[in-house]
Amino acid sequence: MPIKLSLEALEVIDAIDRKGSFAAAAESLYRVPSALTYTIRRLEEDLGLELFDRSGHRATLTEAGAELLKEGRYLLDAAHTLEKRVQRIATGVETDIAIAVSDLFDFQPVLQILQDFYQQGFGTRVKLLREVYGGSWDALQSGRADISIGAPGDAPPGSGFATHLLGQLEFVFAVAPHHPLAALAEPLSASDIVQHRAVAAADSSRNLPPRTSGILSGQDILTVPDMQTKLQAQISGVAIGYLPRPLAQSAAARGQLLVKQVSEPKPVAPTFIAWRQQRPAEMGKAMQWLLKEFSALTLEQLLNK
Repeated sequence: MPIKLSLEALEVIDAIDRKGSFAAAAESLYRVPSALTYTIRRLEEDLGLELFDRSGHRATLTEAGAELLKEGRYLLDAAHTLEKRVQRIATGVETDIAIAVSDLFDFQPVLQILQDFYQQGFGTRVKLLREVYGGSWDALQSGRADISIGAPGDAPPGSGFATHLLGQLEFVFAVAPHHPLAALAEPLSASDIVQHRAVAAADSSRNLPPRTSGILSGQDILTVPDMQTKLQAQISGVAIGYLPRPLAQSAAARGQLLVKQVSEPKPVAPTFIAWRQQRPAEMGKAMQWLLKEFSALTLEQLLNK
């Protein structure tokens, strides 16, 4: 009996689910929407079931479609890993390397290293990703990144990642000078803080459980896409929250924020460069070169200010 499910079809389903529509998915895959529609309808006919509910504005997976995609993503990851491994074995150099960079960090130090990297003549194509919080680990776990710069805290259990400690990242509580909490005596208590809206950058994890930090039970939350938007929300006074100390102090020096002592401060968090654990003989030359250069970076160089 022929196999009805192809990797191409799984890629299409994954893209539609992530982008929310056939048109957006087609654009991301550099194809026309009609080609994606044909692929999905053909697969639904072969399997004898519906994968997407098309009744609403957004294309949503049916229960069967969601289960297919959940298991199918493991196949996509495995195929991607196998493809890269075979290519690396043939040449000793990776054809593609994807690098996830935390939204806390500035791209400039990474771009400076890439400037030197391209002078080495590896011929490797590089893709830069922006990840938020636990998404830095999820990018490695899912295979969409080969190196993650700024992975926070503990790695997912049983993940098999190698790490290089960048340093310990301290977070401080900051509010706008015109925010009601600015006038209260320090240290601020949890009962003071919970009465006001907090802002959180949305964890970009797709498969791992999203991580949260610094939010009190029952507190109103404004969710934003990244740390720079979170900073702007706090400067505007629409919300409050924790920021990396260098970022908060830089804004405080400009008169945009006040750093306030709290009765229950956030613990200092280790921050890593991480990659999949493998023996040096299994790692391509381009990957080895990049890891050596990235490992020389410091938190101070990387942090957005």
